[in-house]
Amino acid sequence: MSEQPTDLRETVRRRYAAAAVKVSEGGTACCGPEPVEVDENFGSTRYAADERDGLPAEAVAASLGCGNPTAVAELREGERVLDLGSGGGIDVLLSARRVGPTGKAYGLDMTEEMLALALDNARRAGATDVEFLKGTMEAVPLPANTIDVVISNCVINLSTDKPAVFAEAFRVLKPGGRIGVSDVVAEDGLSPEERAERGDHVGCIAGALSFAEYREGLEAAGFTGVEITPTHPVADGMHSAVVRAVKPSAAGEPGGSNAATDACCGVTACCTPNERAADPSTTVVAAKTASGCGCRG
Repeated sequence: MSEQPTDLRETVRRRYAAAAVKVSEGGTACCGPEPVEVDENFGSTRYAADERDGLPAEAVAASLGCGNPTAVAELREGERVLDLGSGGGIDVLLSARRVGPTGKAYGLDMTEEMLALALDNARRAGATDVEFLKGTMEAVPLPANTIDVVISNCVINLSTDKPAVFAEAFRVLKPGGRIGVSDVVAEDGLSPEERAERGDHVGCIAGALSFAEYREGLEAAGFTGVEITPTHPVADGMHSAVVRAVKPSAAGEPGGSNAATDACCGVTACCTPNERAADPSTTVVAAKTASGCGCRG
């Protein structure tokens, strides 16, 4: 008999708590902490050497993901970023580098031990434009329409209520905001039972959605422009993939904003310090007023 959702969540929590403790205790060794993951498909090897340079060794060692969402999300100066399942904080710290002092990076995690490790890593890195929140990705403790980009690294597959995750990501994003996540995705021909045969839930395999299920889940939540691109295999018929999607720039506007153009309300880089009117002959305020945009700030 399969585990119940509450049991699965506790299993996941225990696994990541143990990983955080392992890294923290390893930090007292002469050579620093050993990476939790050594498989080439997961962990710090998914990051370029120049990205790892300058980060606390504990943040690198605690990397458990299957990709590098800070790269695929194309973060920009001044943006507000939320990392779902932030773990030891590597993606939050990398996000903070990209958005700069005018932006902010939030990390959300349900595990006390990981939050403590992430806070310590932020202190070691001297990062001031970061904040770590305790909570679940099915109930994000942030107001609606406040985040520019939602990222995540091989965590959404661990949720037992993925529709709630997609709905919460949509809720916290500003109109025109986007998601850019790395996750494990199954080929469409694999049944849930066949996915479970390839690995367990806590190992990021059994709980993975198929490509079609992922797309349908995001679109049901209201996202448009869904793109799911496999990057490397992690098991037979299972892939690490880059997932991108956009929250329309205005309620009821099908196909709203476009991640490639980053334009909404007649304005590029809307609602960031770098916003400019798409038409150089007018002003930002005039462009927003003419388009009826609700984002007038």
